[in-house]
Amino acid sequence: MSKITKSELYNLLEARHQNNTYSRLANIPVPDSFKDIKRATSRIKEAISNKEQITIVGDYDVDGVVSTTIIVDFFNKIGVKVNYIIPNRFKHGYGLSPKIVDMIDSGLVITVDNGISAVDAALKLKDKGIDLIITDHHTVGEEIPDAYAIINPKQEDCTFPLKEICGAQVAWYLCAALKKELDKNVDMQEFFDLLCVAIIADIMPMTSLNYTMVKHGLKKIKTSQRPAFRKINEMMQKKFYVSDDVGFTIAPKINSAGRMDDASVALSFLLSQTDYEANEALQLLEELNCYRKTLQEDISQKANSASNPNDNAIIVWGEDWHEGVIGIVASKLSNSFKKPAFIFSVKDGIAKGSARANANINLHTIITETSDLLLGFGGHKNAAGLSLKASNLEEFKSRINNLLNVEPKELHIEHNVLGELDVSCVDIEFLNIIETFEPYGLENHRPIFKISNSKVLKSQLFGRDKNHLKLTLNSDGFVFEALRFHADRKILADNIDLVVSINKNEFRGQISPQFLIQDIL
Repeated sequence: MSKITKSELYNLLEARHQNNTYSRLANIPVPDSFKDIKRATSRIKEAISNKEQITIVGDYDVDGVVSTTIIVDFFNKIGVKVNYIIPNRFKHGYGLSPKIVDMIDSGLVITVDNGISAVDAALKLKDKGIDLIITDHHTVGEEIPDAYAIINPKQEDCTFPLKEICGAQVAWYLCAALKKELDKNVDMQEFFDLLCVAIIADIMPMTSLNYTMVKHGLKKIKTSQRPAFRKINEMMQKKFYVSDDVGFTIAPKINSAGRMDDASVALSFLLSQTDYEANEALQLLEELNCYRKTLQEDISQKANSASNPNDNAIIVWGEDWHEGVIGIVASKLSNSFKKPAFIFSVKDGIAKGSARANANINLHTIITETSDLLLGFGGHKNAAGLSLKASNLEEFKSRINNLLNVEPKELHIEHNVLGELDVSCVDIEFLNIIETFEPYGLENHRPIFKISNSKVLKSQLFGRDKNHLKLTLNSDGFVFEALRFHADRKILADNIDLVVSINKNEFRGQISPQFLIQDIL
């Protein structure tokens, strides 16, 4: 493998975006291509004219909270007061449920980032004489809710050109269509700070429309006049933002509310009208996020111990494992074992689970094959939620392992290494080239390089729980450090081959490369 040069690096990264039809905001798809969007906006216009109560029903993850923030903020901007409900994970379950319907007496209901699987709740609303507009992006099941309008790009007869967009983008498009329908003067680019957080957090492909929206959105965070983002800017002290800043710092804080307590805390943060309100909410989010990390580490250790590396999928469960963190644990185990992971929390005979995969197989399709064992499920290719009776767990585990009896390469997408790295050549110019093509994410991964035959000079675990690894290495006479987060053992070998990504590390005005270990070969 030849050592990659700066010009090769630039050309390889530039080629990823050469055929992006939506590289300019002026060229992005119009709202009219969504099925039912005109029907939905006409009904909302009628509700506003008749002064009907409009209730927004969101979800408790980042995408759901951001979707709710966008649509509530839009209605605020046009002077229309709406009710909004973010379900509590522990009291109400996911999305538009019959329990949520019990809280609504009249008017019009609009879901954001949920609703496509809310068959029973839709019938209950219809019995109450309440019209339902669903905006969602999750996979459409065999049974479709009886709703007044459904805006979801994954519907077979929807002509919107892109299927892999997040719930917040669908909500944003509804607002854009409403702006036109109501002839209102609202700058839709003002929502890009929020949009980019949702796209990154929901792990949408970082290509095409998503890439363009996030690229603009990351710049918008820096100049945002929302009190929430002013506090984030104050806290993070970044000259400019990259996708990892959202994925590893901003999104987890917002997500912690719905995971550990109630997502309304995160919603109040994003909708804050003053710096004081934003600061109070951010402090609470910080506390919840610290609590989340502690629980996550505990369950990760238990789940890791219970895992069988010889199975085709990691499928483990435990009594009263905190529902709010099992999704993160599933993601970490999937990456660690390089196969799909299913983590369940068992309580009162019911197992609630989260599944994650970075694979060629489609999680939603695989889970559908076991639907006779399930009480409910939903999701998409890389992430899903499901529930079943605890007595069916062993049968479920056996069936999933049989369904995943495929080539190992189908169970995990390996790193696409750009080339061999000459560590001594990684300077500011090299880092700037990588940064030029931000944002990175799914299907547009941060550049990955191989470093062959590095001598291990020092290996040490660090962090409060000693669960991160720092290596001091010598590559062809050049000494450097490399980090691996969530590692539980030191490296004992004298020489190793590494797969790394490189971040720009800023500390006290000094910029240096930070080598992050993706794999040790």
